[in-house]
This record gives sequence, C-alpha cells and structure tokens, in this order.
Amino acid sequence: MGLIRRLRVTQRAMERAMLGVSLRDLIGNEEIRRRTRVTDIAQRVAKLKGQWAGHIARITDGRWGLKVLEWRPRTGKRSVGRPQTRWTDNIRRVAGSRWRQSAQGRVLWNSLQKTYVQQWTSIG
Repeated sequence: MGLIRRLRVTQRAMERAMLGVSLRDLIGNEEIRRRTRVTDIAQRVAKLKGQWAGHIARITDGRWGLKVLEWRPRTGKRSVGRPQTRWTDNIRRVAGSRWRQSAQGRVLWNSLQKTYVQQWTSIG
C-alpha cells in the first residue's frame, strides 16, 4: 500500500503540473482529476493485475508464468515475523483459494475483477 500511496502522490503532482496549478492554489484533488480526466493509478494497476492473473490462469501450455505464481522456496520457510504478502494473496482474498478455476469462466472472472478493483483501491 505504501507503493500505491507514492504512485498516487506522484500522479497528482503530474496532473497539477499538466494544469499549471500549484499546491498554494488550494484546488482539491477531485477538481484536478475532473479537469484532467485521468484514471486513478491504483484503479489502473488493480485492473491490469486482475486481467493478467486471469490470463495466466487460463494458459495451459506449460509456460513459466503459472509456475512463477506457484513457486515456493526450497526451504519451505519464510522469514521470521509477519510474512510478506505474495502476489496472489490479494486475489485470493477476493476470488477465494480456487481463483484459478474461477478465472476459467471469463464472465465470472470479470465480475470478480471489478470487485477486486473496488476493494483494492478503497484500501489504499
């Protein structure tokens, strides 16, 4: 979430630069977003992540993308403390542990993807 926060701050700075607006002008973020008509970076990232996950789940020819998602370290252990979230942990929260089977049906996956985008962007 720290990365998304930094991306959002950078995007807002770029939008202000595009409009020639300073922070001193006290124009709200919603007004700047309305003027530029640019999609929020968090929504775009979440949408692309969901699309890519569905694409990878539907591939059946043995390419390395799915193998990377299922990879586990040889030791089988993660470092002490709170484990870092894996790439698929957020997807599993929305679609369940059987997300790869859900991704086979594009209609179901698209609805889950919309839910994922809403949930992911509301957190950050």
